Amino acid sequence: MTARMDKRFRDVAAEGRPVLVTYFMGGDPEFDTSVEIMRTLAHAGADIIELGMPFSDPMADGPAIQLAGQRALKAGQTLARTLDMAREFRKTDAETPIVMMGYYNPIYIYGVDRFVTDALEAGIDGLIVVDLPPEMDDELCIPAIAKGLNFIRLATPTTDDKRLPTVLKNTSGFVYYVSMNGITGSALPDPSRIGEAVARIKRHTPLPVCVGFGVKTAEHARAIGASADGVVVGTAIVNQIASSLTAEGQATEATVPGVEALVRGLASGVRASRLAAAE
Repeated sequence: MTARMDKRFRDVAAEGRPVLVTYFMGGDPEFDTSVEIMRTLAHAGADIIELGMPFSDPMADGPAIQLAGQRALKAGQTLARTLDMAREFRKTDAETPIVMMGYYNPIYIYGVDRFVTDALEAGIDGLIVVDLPPEMDDELCIPAIAKGLNFIRLATPTTDDKRLPTVLKNTSGFVYYVSMNGITGSALPDPSRIGEAVARIKRHTPLPVCVGFGVKTAEHARAIGASADGVVVGTAIVNQIASSLTAEGQATEATVPGVEALVRGLASGVRASRLAAAE
């Protein structure tokens, strides 16, 4: 499965641009609409899809993603159904890499060996588990890598040169640079500082570095993509979904088209980012 991720980075690099990584919460606002959103992300220009695993205690997430998880759980979303979403997506898209993102508790309850097996069967390419530090690699990271899943690690502004080798030791696929400290959905950081941070991380690893947190518009994507191998957008997409729902949290005719319009704009920004780097 790692081959699909590697191929996507190679193909996009050959186009002279960074990848666009889009996050959404699996099962928000309910299963069928969420599958349609997932397909729309790819059609609208997402190169890699981060599929959120809803969890009742998402400590690193801001209010928007917390509420998305609550909507998904209320609609009956489980880890098994999130894997089912990937299976549905794979019926029509065998090329777009899927990274499951979330917390360890649901995976632990599901069973690590069973989860890794089922994730591979469902067409998952990688995992981001935000509450498993490198010191706990034996829990999930090592078993996942052994079976062929990428294990993508987060680096932050406080991850110094002494800590980076530990963080990167078993990282594969790409490095996700969280461009600020705090919860998801925060303000956009200084693009020049991001360039410095990406360069520092690249001194420690040959892996692509994708940057997220705070990217909301095509202009943000253009600015961040000028110095990164990828741009990650999550809260803006989750907010777009939320803004289209009824008072009861149900999808409307505007839900999927709204996501499509937003992601097409973000994709245009990413595709213009190398022009920004040359200016």
